[in-house]
Amino acid sequence: MAVLSGGTGGPRAAGSRVAVLGATGCVGRCVVAALAREGHQVLAVARRGGPAVAEHAFASVDVAAVAPGELAGLFARYGVRAVVNATGGWGTTEEEMRYAHITLVDRLLDAVSLMEDRPRLVHLGSIHEYGPVPEPLAIGEDREPGPATTYARTKLAGSELVLEATRSGRVEGLVLRPVNVCGPRTTRASFLGAVVGRLRAAGPADPVTLRVADARRDFVDVRDLADAVVLAVASRATGRAVNIGRGEATSMRELVELLAGAAGLPAGTLRIEDGPIDSKGGGWTLADIRLAGELLGWKPRVPLAEAMRATWAEPADD
Repeated sequence: MAVLSGGTGGPRAAGSRVAVLGATGCVGRCVVAALAREGHQVLAVARRGGPAVAEHAFASVDVAAVAPGELAGLFARYGVRAVVNATGGWGTTEEEMRYAHITLVDRLLDAVSLMEDRPRLVHLGSIHEYGPVPEPLAIGEDREPGPATTYARTKLAGSELVLEATRSGRVEGLVLRPVNVCGPRTTRASFLGAVVGRLRAAGPADPVTLRVADARRDFVDVRDLADAVVLAVASRATGRAVNIGRGEATSMRELVELLAGAAGLPAGTLRIEDGPIDSKGGGWTLADIRLAGELLGWKPRVPLAEAMRATWAEPADD
């Protein structure tokens, strides 16, 4: 059962009403803030609330479990004109990832298609849906997906559900495929979030040894991603997948060194070893982001060094 509560802040700004699913996560909370800055009224949807959504209307909902009619009724009562699916699952089993990436999307599409006045849907997929790509190839939206992990396969299945529903006229949908995310409150389930946890757990002068993959990957600050979502909500673009990234492949060693610098670690306390680590994608990731500029008028603005400072300064509370 959805539990709807009003925000505790002042009068809402004028603008369209947007529901953000996964509103308390790393990406979702940034999307909520970015939409509010642009004058949108936000309905924050998540299983649990928190300070990040205290000033907005909030509905406690497990979208993958709720009946589509109930979810459609919630959207209709609030007058939702757009829905952003910023949910994400970092489960360890195929069942968990299918629930988070496929069952949830299927339930959401059923709900939206039931509505008389159907809201626009912006769905966040993943660059990993394309699968491993050889260096130095940039990943364009015309590349045939070939996911190689359970995470990537289930994310692709969810994105394809949105695109197929759009082609059939059930919804008006757009898929964004972001690269690896960094910046404020980066989840501890990610590599960078785990590094932050390791460094914060160590004493100020304790030596820390980190194993870092010999890889180069594209990273985007979550605030830049949130800006892309806001533009996608307002866009007329539909039925497409659009890559969101910096358009740069950075070595994992350089990222860790930037993070260590942001942490102010004394010289010699960090030791970096090369070695294989678990990853949701391949060793090389570089997004071709030209379509995002053409369709959405978007480009990344946060420098990587600033993103690493924010990653350190505002750790995740998950």
